Amino acid sequence: MSQQTTLSPEMLACIELCRRCQMVCLGMATGHCLEKGGRHVEPEHLRTMIVCAEICQAAANVMTTNSTLHRQVCAVCADICDACISSCRDLDEMEECIFACERCKNSCEAMTSV
Repeated sequence: MSQQTTLSPEMLACIELCRRCQMVCLGMATGHCLEKGGRHVEPEHLRTMIVCAEICQAAANVMTTNSTLHRQVCAVCADICDACISSCRDLDEMEECIFACERCKNSCEAMTSV
């Protein structure tokens, strides 16, 4: 039996949402925000987006192992996604990041009790 078949459909969905959020946050930080300039490149905002991308990747990787330790990582991931949402909310043209973070946050919150 392969490792993939031992993961629940909900966990597989969360892994994909985390991976998507990682790609969106990193891509927008290094693309849109750098090109836009101004408040989009303030150090704390860029750091938040990069940290969000990193924790999303870590959460996806931990869930892939099927370890129960995913609960703690997913809780942190949800918190950091929330911080990224707050950071992006006041800036223009950040809807894609906000949407990806909201979906990842909600899914990770659900994974904290699975």
